[in-house]
Parts: sequence; C-alpha cells; structure tokens
Amino acid sequence: MTAQGNEETTVTLPVMSQTRAPAGDLVVPAAVVAGPVREHLLYEMVKSQLASRRAGTSAAKTRHFVRGGGKKPWKQKGTGRARQGSIRAPNWVGGGTVFGPIPRSYAQYVPRQVRALARKSALNARARSGAVIVVDRFAYERPQTSRMAAMLARLEMSDKKVLVLTNGVNENVYLSGRNLPNAQVMPWTDASAYHVLWSDVVVIEAPAIGHELAPVADTEPEAKKTDKKKRTNAKADKSEKRTSAKAEKTVKTKAKKPAAAKKKTAAPKAKKKKGK
Repeated sequence: MTAQGNEETTVTLPVMSQTRAPAGDLVVPAAVVAGPVREHLLYEMVKSQLASRRAGTSAAKTRHFVRGGGKKPWKQKGTGRARQGSIRAPNWVGGGTVFGPIPRSYAQYVPRQVRALARKSALNARARSGAVIVVDRFAYERPQTSRMAAMLARLEMSDKKVLVLTNGVNENVYLSGRNLPNAQVMPWTDASAYHVLWSDVVVIEAPAIGHELAPVADTEPEAKKTDKKKRTNAKADKSEKRTSAKAEKTVKTKAKKPAAAKKKTAAPKAKKKKGK
C-alpha cells in the first residue's frame, strides 16, 4: 500500500491472469478497499447477517388458540375445590402456553454508511494479508464448472474458500461456480463484509473496480489441447481398425459361401430304388 501523509490515498493490488501469469500491479483509489480495520463494525455486520438468516417461525398456542374450554368446569362456590374458569387455562394439562414463542423477524437494521465502512474494513484486512487478487475479465460463453475449477487450481486456491466478484451479474460465471463447495460467485456490488470475512481469498474481476483488462486466459492451456488431440487420434485409429476387421470378416464369409454351394451341387443325393 502507498500513502501520502497520514491518510492512505491509494492501494496497490496484485494483478494475475487466469493462468497465474503475473500481470503487474494495479493502483486503485483508497475509497475502494482502504481504511482502518474497525472490528466493532465487522462484529455488528456479522451479527446482523446471521440474525437475518434466522427463520423466526417458532410458535406456541396461547389459551386463545387452544380448542375447547368454553364452559366453566364447575360452579364457583360450594364444591370445596379451587375456582376454575376454563379447562384450557395454563395450569391445566392441555391448556394454553404462557408467553410462548410467536412468529417474529430477527432481522437487525444496519445503516447504509455503516455497511459500507464495514465492507471497506473487511477488504482492507484481506488486502493487508495479500488475499485480494485482481484477474482479467471473465469471458465465459456458457456455464462450465470444469473451467472455473481449473482456474482456481492454477491460482492455487482449490483448498481455500474463494469469493469471486464479477462486474455486474454474469450468469455464466455464477453457474460455473455454483457447484464448487469452496467458491462463491456474486457481483461486486452485492458483496458484504460477511462474505469477505467468510472467504480466505477474494478474486476481483478487473472491470468491477473500473479497470479494463483483456481476457488473457480465455482459451484452454496447450497441454490440455495436445492431450485432447492424442485422445481423438487414438479413437480414430481404433475405429479404423474395427472397420477394417469387419470388412475382412465379410469378405471371408462371402468367399466361403460359393464353395459350399458347389460341393452341394457336385454331390447330389442318390435316389433310393425300390426293392423287388
């Protein structure tokens, strides 16, 4: 990171292609990822995020919702027993519940400015540890999970939790990383402090932070291409051998059939003569 005076004005992030070829450094404004790491804001954001995920659907019936109990069990006086007004009172078996849980929302509101500061703090914490990487533009023409997995393997992130931030909604990239258990793909604007803290490494698409980098790793590596060519050639050779073997078998069978027919015609069956 570079700074002017006491305040950080710019941040330097490493840039890599999707084949792990270093492409230099990228200097971004401090408003993107810089700022002090405010742990109390991170705590509030994580707490609110986890609280908002709670369903809040637990419920219990009070005496108002329990069926029955409309008639007074016995008269008020003269029986020697305690007075009772309903068999669905809380002190009765099968009665209603007192102060039981009711459906509610556990969501906690966090102001927009606090959310923005917490996100910057989380990105700054990851950038200080060298866990923020900028890559070239994703040029996915169709969803391909193997391609995303190969990219993470080349970047040595297969065993880490990776947060991939794209430039806007990119459905092909999202579908490519949806089945990977340690990867999470989302637009740059949708990522929160919780998502950044969840991940071990943050991979940011260059156009998402205002820098255009051409897709360097848009094609597959040459080694994989040569392997595929070898496989296709081997399959073609096998198919040719099979077809040639079949042709030889058909020729042999055709050559045998006329000879057998001649033998049959050369030795006709002799007619039996009737005995006297």
